Amino acid sequence: MLSDEEIIAQIGEGLPVGVWVARAPHGEFVYANETFRQIMGLPGLAEVARGEYAEPYRIYDRGGALYPESSMPFVRALEARETVMVDDIVIHRRDGARVNVRAYARPVFEEGEITHVVIAFFDITREVEAEAARAESEARLHQAERMQSLGTLAGGIAHDVNNLLGAISLIASSLAMDEADEERRADLDKIEEVVQTATDLARSLLTFAGRGKNLAAPVSLNDVVRSVERIFVHGIDKRIQVTNELRASRGVMGDYVRLEQVVMNLFLNARDAMPEGGRIRVSTRDEGPEVVVEVEDEGAGIPRALRRRVFDPFFTTKQGGPRTSTGLGLATVYGIVDSHQGAVEIADAPGGGALVRVRLPACDQPVVLGDAREPESAPVRGEGLVLVVDDEAMLRRAAVDVLTSLGYRAIGASNGLEGVEILKEKGEEIDVVLLDMSMPGLDGEQTYRAMRELRPNLPVLLTTGYALNEAAQAILDLGVRGFIEKPWNASRISRALARVLEDSR
Repeated sequence: MLSDEEIIAQIGEGLPVGVWVARAPHGEFVYANETFRQIMGLPGLAEVARGEYAEPYRIYDRGGALYPESSMPFVRALEARETVMVDDIVIHRRDGARVNVRAYARPVFEEGEITHVVIAFFDITREVEAEAARAESEARLHQAERMQSLGTLAGGIAHDVNNLLGAISLIASSLAMDEADEERRADLDKIEEVVQTATDLARSLLTFAGRGKNLAAPVSLNDVVRSVERIFVHGIDKRIQVTNELRASRGVMGDYVRLEQVVMNLFLNARDAMPEGGRIRVSTRDEGPEVVVEVEDEGAGIPRALRRRVFDPFFTTKQGGPRTSTGLGLATVYGIVDSHQGAVEIADAPGGGALVRVRLPACDQPVVLGDAREPESAPVRGEGLVLVVDDEAMLRRAAVDVLTSLGYRAIGASNGLEGVEILKEKGEEIDVVLLDMSMPGLDGEQTYRAMRELRPNLPVLLTTGYALNEAAQAILDLGVRGFIEKPWNASRISRALARVLEDSR
C-alpha cells in the first residue's frame, strides 16, 4: 500500500503546473515536481535556501536584472501570511530559452505558525508575448494615426509655401532675363538658389506627408547604397569611415531618387551622432518577402523614450553648430518608406550607438539604375493666349507678367468659376490653360471637366504646390496634357507650356 507521501508525490507529478515546496522560515527545499523541472530547466536544488534563489535558479525580472531576493514569492508569502501572486518573473534557462512565469505562493500553517510555503508556477510565456504583440500593434496604430495628422498639416504648409516660392522664383528669373549688369544678375541667381533650398525643404515636407507619387521602377538597394556611399565618402565627411555588407539579391519597386534620399538621410543622421568621427556600417539583405537596409553608427544611440518622436517633422535631438538639423531627416525617411509600403525601425546597434532598419517589399524584376534629370536651360519664347487659373494672387500676377515678357498674351483668373467664364467669353481664342489643382469653390478637376464641356480638346497644363500624386494623376487621366510641380521659374514654365502646345498641334 502506498504511503501518504507517495500518494501526494504521484498527484504532484501529474499536475500541469509546477509545484515547489520549502520549509519556513529559511526556505530549505522539500519537493519539486516534473513540471517545475520543465519550466525551470533544472530540478529543485536541495542546497539552495532563502536569500540565494536568483542566481542558481536564474530568476530575472522583465527588465533583465536578477530578481531581488527580498521580493521572491517565498519571502512575500511569509511576510503577507497569505497567498500572494507574482507575475513578473522570467526564467533564463541554461538552454537559452526565456520562460515567463506567474507564481502563486501559499503559506502552510500549523497552530498559527507558518511551517512551509507551497508555490505553484505557471508558464505564461505565450500570454506575455500576445500581450506585448497587442501593445505593439496598438502603439503602431496610434503612431500611424498621429503621423497621418502631422502629414496632413505638413502637406498643407508645403503647398502654401510652394505657391509663395513660385511667385518669388518667377519674379527673380524674369528680372534676370532682362538684367544686363552681371553683378545684379548674380544676386538674382542667388535668390533662385535660396528658393531652391526652400523648395527642397518643402519637398521634404510633402514627402513626409505622403503627397508625392513614387516613380515606380525595379531598383537595386545595393546600387542605391553604393551611389550614396560614393557621394558621402568623397564629398561630405572624410572623418567618417563607411563599411558595407551588401547581400540583397532582389530589388524593390520604387523611386530611385527618393530611395537615395532615404539612405543619404540615414547616413547624415549617423554622421551627426558622431561629431568627432567614427564608423557607419550599412548592410542589405533579403528577409522573407522583404529587402532590408540597416545603417548603424557608433554614437550615443537614441533613447527608447524618444524613438517614436524622432519621426515627427522638426523634432531633433541635435544642439547647435554648423550641422544643426532641420528635424526633417527621419521624418522624410518615414514618409518615403511609408509611401513605398515599407516600415522603419530603430534599435540599439550591437556595439552601441543606433541602428535604423528599413524594410521594403521585394520584387523579382530586373533593376534599373539612377535617373535622368532635365537640365536647367534658358526660357523658351512662345506665342498665343494663355489663361492662368490660380487662386494665389501673387503667383498668378507673376505668371502673367513672365509669360507676357516671353511673347505670350496672358490673362489671369482667380478661381475655377472665373476661369470657366473667361473660356466661355474667349472661346477658341485661348490656346492653352495653366490650371491650378487646389482652389476653393471649383477645384482643378471640376474646373477641367467644365472647360472640357466647352472645348473638348483644350490644351491644359496642370500645376500644384503638391507633388504628382493620386489626385493629380486622376486629372491627368481625364485628358490633361501635362503636369508641372510648383514652384516653377520662367525656364520651367515656358518649356512646359511649349511641350503642351506642341503636343496639341
